[in-house]
Amino acid sequence: MRVVLAEDSLLLREGLVRLLQEAGAEVVAAVGDGPALVEAAAAHRPDVAVVDVRMPPTFTDEGLRAALRIRQDLPGTAILVLSQYVEESYAEDLLADGGGVGYLLKDRVAKLTELSDALARVVAGETVLDSEVVAALFAHRRRRDPLGGLTARERQVLALMAEGRRNSAIGRTLDLSAGTVEKHISAIFDKLGLPPSADDHRRVMAVLAWLRDGPA
Repeated sequence: MRVVLAEDSLLLREGLVRLLQEAGAEVVAAVGDGPALVEAAAAHRPDVAVVDVRMPPTFTDEGLRAALRIRQDLPGTAILVLSQYVEESYAEDLLADGGGVGYLLKDRVAKLTELSDALARVVAGETVLDSEVVAALFAHRRRRDPLGGLTARERQVLALMAEGRRNSAIGRTLDLSAGTVEKHISAIFDKLGLPPSADDHRRVMAVLAWLRDGPA
């Protein structure tokens, strides 16, 4: 797995390079700002870009804007955000771009296995969200309620989907069979008006609806 990394702190950047290498990744470039990340991605065409949110020159949202640029220029590139902060608007823009996206808080990646699993999942096209990121996005949801037609169980399933859980993990958590989980997810898609489409990732779109409009 080929990785480009963006982190403005030299000390943290070197630490993350070692951590990513221990997780089985090949770090082909490690840079300190958003424009350099975009250039590195164009030059190396990595499997995944690992990026911090706040980088020079303004230390606001340069990392996420660079990630969005990479997704625009290189649509097949997975993105894993590792940050101390949650930037709601840009996070939603990134998630709306489809699967292959992860957003984890640095101090919550406590084990090497967690980082390795997150990398593998985003490269495989999945969406991986830290539960605190989910909670922060809840707080900035829209005022309308497209989720009003969901049953309590469907809301539980969708909440677990929003945390990036696979169907098997949802089944174990809620003590449901695989078939029952699939039926609930199919019902969620129907009630949210998400028909099968070659252009849209229904699971991601359902999660976005939950993040924007679900209970805080």
